[in-house]
Amino acid sequence: MGAFSSKQQTEPAPCSLLTVKVIKMKNLRKADLLTQSDCYVTLCLPTASVKKTRTQTVKDNKDPVWNETFHFRIQNEVKNILELKVTDEDKLTADDHLLTVFFDVSKIQLGETTRLSFQLNPKGKEELEVEFTMESSVTGALGFPLGSAAAALPMKGSVSVYLIAARGLSLPDVPEKIFTNGVLVAREVACLEVQIDGGRRKTERKFTLSVGGSHEEAQNLTLRTWLCRAAPAKFHYVKYNQSELNIELPRRQLLTASPETNESATVPLNTLPIQEQVTIPPNKTFDLSVKSKDWTQGLLCKRPKSLDVRLGYDLCSDEKNFLQKRKKVVADTLKSLLHLDQGLKDHEVPVIAVTTTGGGMRALTAMYGTLWGLQRLKLLDCVSYITGSSGTTWTMSDLYEDADWSKKDLGEIIKKARIQAAKSKISAFSLESLKAYHKELCQRTIAGYKTSFIDLWGLMLEAMLNDGNNHHKLSDQRRAVSKGQNPLPIYLALNVKDNVTTRDFREWVEFTPYEVGFLKYGAFVRAEDFGSEFFMGHLMKKLPESRICFMQGMWSSIFSKNLLDAWHAADNSEDFWNRWTQDNITEIDEVPDLPERPHEMPTRMFTPAGSLSNALRDILTDRPAVSKYHNFLNGFQLHNEYAQDLQFSKWKDTVLDESPNQLRDPADHLELVDTAFFFDTSCPPLLRPERKVDVILHFNYTGGSQAKPLERASTYFTEQGIPFPNTLLTDEEKKDLKECYVFEDAHNPDVPTVIYFPLVNDTFQRYLAPGVERSSAEMSLGNVDISSAFSPYSTRQVSLQDEDFNKLLNLTNYNVQNNASTILHVLHKVVDQKKQAWSSQVAS
Repeated sequence: MGAFSSKQQTEPAPCSLLTVKVIKMKNLRKADLLTQSDCYVTLCLPTASVKKTRTQTVKDNKDPVWNETFHFRIQNEVKNILELKVTDEDKLTADDHLLTVFFDVSKIQLGETTRLSFQLNPKGKEELEVEFTMESSVTGALGFPLGSAAAALPMKGSVSVYLIAARGLSLPDVPEKIFTNGVLVAREVACLEVQIDGGRRKTERKFTLSVGGSHEEAQNLTLRTWLCRAAPAKFHYVKYNQSELNIELPRRQLLTASPETNESATVPLNTLPIQEQVTIPPNKTFDLSVKSKDWTQGLLCKRPKSLDVRLGYDLCSDEKNFLQKRKKVVADTLKSLLHLDQGLKDHEVPVIAVTTTGGGMRALTAMYGTLWGLQRLKLLDCVSYITGSSGTTWTMSDLYEDADWSKKDLGEIIKKARIQAAKSKISAFSLESLKAYHKELCQRTIAGYKTSFIDLWGLMLEAMLNDGNNHHKLSDQRRAVSKGQNPLPIYLALNVKDNVTTRDFREWVEFTPYEVGFLKYGAFVRAEDFGSEFFMGHLMKKLPESRICFMQGMWSSIFSKNLLDAWHAADNSEDFWNRWTQDNITEIDEVPDLPERPHEMPTRMFTPAGSLSNALRDILTDRPAVSKYHNFLNGFQLHNEYAQDLQFSKWKDTVLDESPNQLRDPADHLELVDTAFFFDTSCPPLLRPERKVDVILHFNYTGGSQAKPLERASTYFTEQGIPFPNTLLTDEEKKDLKECYVFEDAHNPDVPTVIYFPLVNDTFQRYLAPGVERSSAEMSLGNVDISSAFSPYSTRQVSLQDEDFNKLLNLTNYNVQNNASTILHVLHKVVDQKKQAWSSQVAS
């Protein structure tokens, strides 16, 4: 695969100096009934600094006055939300968090000084008064004026460290070079190298070095003798953030009778020159030299280092190439099937997709029958995409091990699947197997992955569905689409947050043999790089690509449900439980009113719940097991106008989407779960407008309601403004479901036509094949129990006997073939519509 490119090239973006003066509060609320609060205010601006700063504490006063000033260097293209946390200080217990104000600093214009009074409680006349000043960043590093001679950095104990700061060492006032797709922003990264010499000491010394907010966070160095020189420690950090290097020696007994203590020092990194080494003079403990360099620049520092994360909502070049090859296959097939007089031109070829739902072994078996039916009708060669989730991903990953599977007789492939479905699964849970799983999980941990029970589940799945270890990987499936010979497979999962219900936060993540990425952010990585460590869009540590079994475990992570997910699935009631689990966030006014701009966030106030509510929330939202992979969005920040981006808005669907600091908090790992925790369909990737899908063959394999999953999906897409037909059925229609439904919107050409196949046993009971009635001896073969409490196709079942496997296989095969005329009618209609649309476009 070629190098990734962003939707937008690097653009120069100026930084500004934000000055925040916390002035006072009026009518401060009490933390308890007995005493007045001892109040202080903490300031946090995570897009500028990982370090939190705070005012002094004002004792026992309902109208505390501080008049303290703080400075932040901010990137103007980033959504900067300042958090002002008001806290009551306690000596004997933990400090009481009273409230937090979230303020969008883009409301303050360059060159302005604005004094605001935040109306925290109008009834109680509670106010927080703060002054903001926004200036051009012309004075270099904050707190270190240009031309300063030296900065002393005292260490606790007996040592002092001096950082020589000659003229020009502060950051120059030049625009920062950023990558952005209008939603995510990748900022310039610098690399800090720290070298420590043993100085004059002859004993072993150990050091802990850390840079908050860097990719590495902390590293340990050991100097064994004074002759030794430890290899330099490297830290990658945001160049224009207010970052610091912290140096700490572990506790040791000094020569005096003083107690054990730590020696520590802090070096502000924005005082360091770029590409120059700064040496701290020798002292009795050690010598320290540091060097910072532009890591994201080329050798000549003239062009930016390209990102390893693709920022952009367009399809990757590999998928575009696939579609061009696949169009030729589809065009030739449609000409024959539809009896067309002449071949279809590129713009006349419809994009047809198959989408499926999960359901364990039931879904695995049913999907084989569906694809077999499509193959027999020659329709499989008309399909450009196949999407799956949960159990259908087991079928898909098995098929795509064969580069030419759709050109072969699926009956032969299904024979092998039948054997695996029927075999005893006891050996997958044997002590010998568990030991083998433990060994591989240990190896996976050593390789750099964070393992969980879901990884163990993936290994168990492999043992249940294969005769031995399967070394196939997602990127290996490129062989099966390299010539456009098969549809492109797309797998789907949800990214969730710890201690948050799926209904309150989820993000769609798609997986193709080419890349893995987020529909909402327009951010993608190569399939072989998924799971590796990234920072600010750059690949930092390459991990070996996961075997397909670990991906299967993640795509069907049925054990990741928390109590609230289970509650919603059973009752769909939110009122009571959400009172205990959702944050209490309200919009507040500021005086005077500031001019409103479309991209600005309203000022909000967070009021924490009580300890009982927090404890209950933790219990209800805790997930016993999730699949964890390194977060390839690590470091990215949100663009100042991200919420107005039309592509982002399609998938912006939870309360956290309006809370930038929470939305993009520095989570080290993605937490991926089965899509069925929200609704059971793998349709979302097909609705990316770039894929231009015209027809969706939607096959439902769920064990419960055959109408509800599609209804939920349809409602969701409508609410999001994503083109999708109305799929609601009347109560009478639901009582007696047909084998096939067609949903379309004749008035909107952007809406795909959905041909829906619920999992029902209708005419199959009487017909052996379309138009062929069953004999009395064959009637039992049409008796397929797919819904009762005694059904052999329960999602809990891990084995299917040959007879049950064949019945379900033949049922889904039959349902497709019995509705061939409906499918062909829709395809003929869509081809005609595409021809007419092109003619109208040319005429206009």
